[in-house]
Amino acid sequence: MLDSNDDILKAAEDWKSAGRGVALATVVETWGSAPRPAGSNLVINDDGTFLGSVSGGCVEGAVVTEALDVIESGEPKLLEFGVADETAWKVGLSCGGTIRVFVEKVG
Repeated sequence: MLDSNDDILKAAEDWKSAGRGVALATVVETWGSAPRPAGSNLVINDDGTFLGSVSGGCVEGAVVTEALDVIESGEPKLLEFGVADETAWKVGLSCGGTIRVFVEKVG
């Protein structure tokens, strides 16, 4: 994970300048307990390389997969992930809560 959103945005700019397809994922809303606050970013290029973090674990993998679709289609997506507290503990997650992540192609 990089130290700041400035580093993540610089990576997006560098990848775009190198001719890569790039998407930016941003946590736009959280409810309850969430591993990353609103404003957290993840940048993804067209080969699936990513930097930053919007959540971790299986959520991050799902965001990368959706970002590849966004790079290809150019259509942004608003994703929502949530786990009920009792379910969270059963699958080894301690958070519960809900996050919304906006994924857009970097143009």
